Amino acid sequence: MGPRAFPWVLHVDLDQFLVAVEVLRRPELAGRQVIVGGRGDPAERTVVSTASYEARALGVGSGMPLRVAARKAPDAIILPVDHEAYLEASGHVMDTLRGLGTVVEVLGWDEAFLGCDAGDPEAVARRAQAAVLDATRLHCSVGIGDNKIRAKIATGFGKPAGIFRLTARNWFDVMGDRPTIDLWGVGPKVSKRLAAHGIRTVADLAATDGDVLVAEFGPRMGSWYGDLGRGHGSAVVDDTPWVARGHSRETTYQRNLTTPEQVQAALRDLVAQVHADTEAEGRPVFRVGLKVRYAPFFTRDRSKKLAVPTRSLAELTDAVLALAEGMEPDREVRLLGVRAEMVMPDDGDATERTPVRGRI
Repeated sequence: MGPRAFPWVLHVDLDQFLVAVEVLRRPELAGRQVIVGGRGDPAERTVVSTASYEARALGVGSGMPLRVAARKAPDAIILPVDHEAYLEASGHVMDTLRGLGTVVEVLGWDEAFLGCDAGDPEAVARRAQAAVLDATRLHCSVGIGDNKIRAKIATGFGKPAGIFRLTARNWFDVMGDRPTIDLWGVGPKVSKRLAAHGIRTVADLAATDGDVLVAEFGPRMGSWYGDLGRGHGSAVVDDTPWVARGHSRETTYQRNLTTPEQVQAALRDLVAQVHADTEAEGRPVFRVGLKVRYAPFFTRDRSKKLAVPTRSLAELTDAVLALAEGMEPDREVRLLGVRAEMVMPDDGDATERTPVRGRI
């Protein structure tokens, strides 16, 4: 069907998705403190992917180092990430939503936008919740908005397993006094930059002169943050299948890499994994990237466009190892990442982008 604007946008978000999938397989975990992350070992340098509401009540959150989460919730059950299981469950959910006859724009494993023409969007939301629960035994929350921004933010007020409507009519009543970090797209760094201008709440942001935001964030992002404060955004829902532009793999090492030989071996392994990902799509690679995090926590990125797009593992390996020649030889390496960007199906040629130069 393609992109289309709707009078209502519904944001469907599965509740504690990864944990919920694990509970389906192990019902005895229901109501327990459960954390999913990495390989399930808090001694490793991995992070929390998600946590049950019981664990969240103790301060455990996504992106938190697993070892920190284990200290906050010492009685929690910690499970490894099972990508295949979550991908299968997600596919079942999205197929169920499409079966409702709505336009579905998939955002990730556990969330999607639905386009809605109905006069009673709450009824559509309840129908979506019931269909997903019946088909998958998974609960979801639904945010209803007159655009994507408001629908996405509304979902948080509906959790767990609820429904909430957020529109231009109640935007400032609901959001006006809330901190800017509660907005979708505003993280800790941006909220601090806003606070430096005395902008602490959503209402403050909405009332801020556009010139102030443009001076701080540039013309594009400054204008976008101003609109965000007022809850403005697109109501276009697009069900066009998503096509990956690239694939990346990265590993945080249990013990720092200390020699060039260790780094090269690790990079060869990562390139082989990325190559397998791109080969599964049958598209050549036109650019490779390298990410290096030195101990204790200092990250550098560099990328390079290939002279000719390729599907050769040997050529990709050589290109990544050439990028690695710019690494600082005397520093221990904590993390390595490799990215391969592919020629898009409808591209006659890949788009040029300026690579990052200098030492990594």
